Amino acid sequence: MQSKGQLKTSNNISIRFSEVDSMNIVWHGSYVLYFEDAREIFGKQYGLDYLTIFANGYYAPLVDMQFSFKHTLNYGDQARVDITYVPCQSAKILFEYEIWLLKGSENILAATGSTTQVFLDKEYGLVLYSPDFYTDWKKKNGVL
Repeated sequence: MQSKGQLKTSNNISIRFSEVDSMNIVWHGSYVLYFEDAREIFGKQYGLDYLTIFANGYYAPLVDMQFSFKHTLNYGDQARVDITYVPCQSAKILFEYEIWLLKGSENILAATGSTTQVFLDKEYGLVLYSPDFYTDWKKKNGVL
């Protein structure tokens, strides 16, 4: 359940053959794509997508990504990726993730993680203060 001031969304996925290794386990690099897809869905839902950031004169590259694996995912499994925005005062975009293996009525935590994005201007200079559009976005969404 989403609490007040918490921005969260989910994405259901089916584990594809191209995402597993020779042991039939999801290859660790696939988690990067799961997180990326979740950020895109979050951005579209809440108006913080990459094209909006770019249209306001900025880039938002990843500078940190963390994973913790809890349970394997295998070819054919159904899973859900939950993404939660983490408010902060800095000129950063922080997200936390949970990936759940969906087994009937049981949900098994398969992985957790986080990402950090910073803002760069169009000349690729690091932006030290939150851009106005981002501050306005945080106010609009009740996370400032």
